[in-house]
Amino acid sequence: MKAVKYKIQFVLSMIIFGTMGLIVRYIDLSSSETALLSSSIGCLFLIVVLFMRKRTITWKLVKANGCILFFSGIALGGNWMFLYQAYDHTTLTNATLGYYFAPVFVMILSPFILKEQLPVKKIICIGIAIIGMLMIVGNGVSASGTEDLLGIFFGLLAAACYAALMLLNKFIRLMGRLEITIIQLGITALLLLPYVFLTEGFGVFEVFKSSVPFIIILGIVNTGIGFWLFFSGMEKLKGQSIAMLSYVDPFVAILISAVILREHMTIVQIIGGALLLGSTFISENKVIIFSKRGKSVSTL
Repeated sequence: MKAVKYKIQFVLSMIIFGTMGLIVRYIDLSSSETALLSSSIGCLFLIVVLFMRKRTITWKLVKANGCILFFSGIALGGNWMFLYQAYDHTTLTNATLGYYFAPVFVMILSPFILKEQLPVKKIICIGIAIIGMLMIVGNGVSASGTEDLLGIFFGLLAAACYAALMLLNKFIRLMGRLEITIIQLGITALLLLPYVFLTEGFGVFEVFKSSVPFIIILGIVNTGIGFWLFFSGMEKLKGQSIAMLSYVDPFVAILISAVILREHMTIVQIIGGALLLGSTFISENKVIIFSKRGKSVSTL
């Protein structure tokens, strides 16, 4: 029963993350201002969670991992800023598919940064994912013009930042995931604060009242509760289960795009999206090959 509990928590976090694009659409702020508020509110919420769980942050470990935490905070801030920009310029589906290129970046960089071997299966999956992305980009531009291209480009930049975040997190030692997230959100907020005031002024304090509920939802639910459920769920799940359940996120985002926002994709883009998501799914999971008698004979 405990395994079911952790799976439910993780799936709920993926559903919450999948609704982020919809929430951002109703916030009348720039991407940097939105990222500042979501990281600040999310950080404060997770600090409360930390105290409720009677845990503390070990500042000696923070200092020992200071350099990696600093750059991971930059990566997290860039991730959100570019993702929110992607939502502004293209459909939720295109932004999500561009963002979901992050695992491909990780696969490409792992041999150089983590010194991991790149099996033939993953090389093939990388090639298929790139073909899928080219189909999405090429058809999106021909159908809707350069605005979609810009949105997909921002989605890919967000994916690059997220890939950097995932790789940097591999080098953080002896710290819990909740504590790491609080520090990273705090660093992101502190770095974005002067940037927002220099580029946007004090407009963040003049937000329309209609945007306030969505800012609170983005900060507490999508950031705070989302990360809380994410780390609580993944704590006891196997890597393969996490990889499989992660696809709830893009599924929810694409469903919202089609059903609620009435955004359309061409047949070529749908095929490209299937190639992209399918290749990353296969690259992270074992595919069981069955014989004619229904017995498992090998895995890929």
